[in-house]
Amino acid sequence: MSRTLQLTEQLISRPSVTPEDAGCLDLIAARLNPLGFACERIDSGPESFRVSNLWAIRRSAHPQAKTLVFAGHTDVVPTGPIEQWTHDPFTPTHRNGMLYGRGSSDMKTSLAAMVVACEEFASSQAQAKINIAFLLTSDEEGPALDGTVKVCEALKARGEKLDWCIVGEPTSVQRTGDMIKNGRRGSMSGKLTVQGVQGHIAYPQLANNPIHAFAPALADLVAIEWDRGNAFFQPTSWQVSNIHAGTGAGNVIPGTCVVDFNFRFCTESTPEQLQQRLCAVLDQHGLQYELNWTISGLPFLTTPGDLVGAVQAAIRDETGIETELSTTGGTSDGRFIAQVCPQVIELGPCNATIHKIDECVAVADIEPLKNIYRRVLEQLNGLASGAPA
Repeated sequence: MSRTLQLTEQLISRPSVTPEDAGCLDLIAARLNPLGFACERIDSGPESFRVSNLWAIRRSAHPQAKTLVFAGHTDVVPTGPIEQWTHDPFTPTHRNGMLYGRGSSDMKTSLAAMVVACEEFASSQAQAKINIAFLLTSDEEGPALDGTVKVCEALKARGEKLDWCIVGEPTSVQRTGDMIKNGRRGSMSGKLTVQGVQGHIAYPQLANNPIHAFAPALADLVAIEWDRGNAFFQPTSWQVSNIHAGTGAGNVIPGTCVVDFNFRFCTESTPEQLQQRLCAVLDQHGLQYELNWTISGLPFLTTPGDLVGAVQAAIRDETGIETELSTTGGTSDGRFIAQVCPQVIELGPCNATIHKIDECVAVADIEPLKNIYRRVLEQLNGLASGAPA
């Protein structure tokens, strides 16, 4: 059994459902300490939802050393009905070339591959020209209020300069390395309450139906082209997730209509622009309303440069694949890291089974992922030393 596979299995065996870390960070720190990493816990949150965070850094003696951060999360989503799993979700199990277990794809394989990649790099590069760091949390799958965002705030307050970051999210589609994320869309939700006047359904002239009042505005909002996207992002999308109204009785016109909606927006639009355009439509239709906004993440984009080039070269050298750059999918902790680090990409194993019953990863993909991470280290270290990697 390879060291990467062994560590992956050790991590899967720990039931680290958000916000529990179940000792994963201690296990990783124990592997990083002998390599010269200074490991620091930056735990956060109330006792009822205590989040475990690890910041670990191995500093180079080079005076102008840049910093590469490996980022990720030890927490996993709940298993769902355990009886529907073929095997216990926290007992690593092999079948037909696949490794099964909760977190195998999202994202304990990536964490193990990052650690072993650093071990191999450190053994061959005792005098590295770059700093290497780990930013890990047990609160990515949950509220994400006391995890990566808190560590980033602490690092910013200290003046810690980050240059490159690889987040180990499962980004691949068919084979490890065939797709990486060089950005993500932002996410902004709104809760709209349209005011009406409740009344008897047989006397509509004595009431004001907020559903009817909102319907023309809804049609207009659905038809809006918010932006056209760009070379890296698809156009901004506006979607309604829920509409609530009524008392449950069939003869009552409701007094309010509550609409939940979400923008997934690209770098072509700002939150302020989207808010103003939406409110303009509501005002145009003369609606009486209340509106509350929640921004869970801003969009980020890493254009081709040192990091993207190093990752593309590492994937090509290891697998022969010309990787695809993508910004699709949901949000990740990359949204927080991008606020303090100019170049952020996401790279991990295939994502076909993430959050599913019988989550799994191909065993044959594990070592190549580790090798890709190591090759990225070598590429960036080569850039820092002015020599080919």
